[in-house]
Amino acid sequence: MIDYMRAGDLPEKPHTVFRAPDGSLRHEECFTRKGFDGEFSILYHEVPPAADRQISPAEPGVFDRQAPVPSGPQPLKRRLFLGDGAAAGFTPAFFNADVTVSFFRLPVESNGIRGFANGDGDDLFYVFGGKGVVESPFGDLPVGAGDYFVMPRSVVHRIVVVEELEGIVFEMKGGFHLPVQFRNPVGQLRMDAPFSHRDFVRPEFKGPRPGPEEVLVKKGDAFVLRKPQSSPFDIVGWDGTVWPFAFPILKYQPKTGLVHLPPTIHSTFACRGALVCSFVPRVTDTHPQAIPCPYPHSSVDCDEIIYYVRGNFTSRKGVGPRAVSLHPAGIPHGPHPGAYEGSIGTRSTDELAVMLDTFLPLEVARQALQLEHPSYHDSWVPKG
Repeated sequence: MIDYMRAGDLPEKPHTVFRAPDGSLRHEECFTRKGFDGEFSILYHEVPPAADRQISPAEPGVFDRQAPVPSGPQPLKRRLFLGDGAAAGFTPAFFNADVTVSFFRLPVESNGIRGFANGDGDDLFYVFGGKGVVESPFGDLPVGAGDYFVMPRSVVHRIVVVEELEGIVFEMKGGFHLPVQFRNPVGQLRMDAPFSHRDFVRPEFKGPRPGPEEVLVKKGDAFVLRKPQSSPFDIVGWDGTVWPFAFPILKYQPKTGLVHLPPTIHSTFACRGALVCSFVPRVTDTHPQAIPCPYPHSSVDCDEIIYYVRGNFTSRKGVGPRAVSLHPAGIPHGPHPGAYEGSIGTRSTDELAVMLDTFLPLEVARQALQLEHPSYHDSWVPKG
């Protein structure tokens, strides 16, 4: 997904005999995308990876992923959801056929023997706070506040929480990719891209080791519990382009124009039907008469959500950290009263936030209704 990587011991060619020092045959696992036409990685196990001691239907635990429950028809209006009130575990908030968005809060006591594999999509996490290590067959990935991290579809992994982790996660059902305009013809990130290959944090390969004794698998928003015959992490080596990675949001390189540029300049990650953008501290527009605040707009083909992290947003008042605003297509949205004119003359902004735009309408999950701030839409009515 980012570039080619290799780690550990590998045979000279794929699909050939590869033996351990004791003469036993090692077993190849081809981890492929789009059938056999897309990106792939090849992992080498000490023993066959397919055997299970047991497999059976299961229900997720309190700290496991939850499927969204439709909330039914809702009024078309701007809405605000206060993520700081989300319960421990995963709280689905918004969803459509392309993406599901959930708050997450994982305390230290959520650590256990169970691993997880999401057969429904690639997971893009944004960590608001805390510290942890994401373990997988590819190695260990340390993560903390301000990090995105991506777990490819169906990779068995386990999140070891060091300090309570919280944030937001996007389940990308149609695949994850970097925006195509950031690549040159050979796949290298262009020199004018908002990040470089050096900015992505790669897993630290650990070699064969004990892994989770149980793996909860999600597919079609239903759950199965696997008990593998051997450790899913018994990998002696791997190579390819499919692997977990992290990206610190402050590594993003923002652009500035003479006048205010559209939010697509903040594009960071993409999937089918959706775009993720990063708002980071930056110098604002340079024209002497520029209005740095985002202009009111009607984006008639997209729903938009913004997850607020910190800073003073030029376009919003009274919106704190961990909150998510929903601005649906069909009604105009823009700055709060006074923010547009109040931004004139400013030269920088310290805002930090994550935005998601979707082409399909987002439905609010029933689990998030208790987090809703009831009067957000009315906050656009001028006072006095």
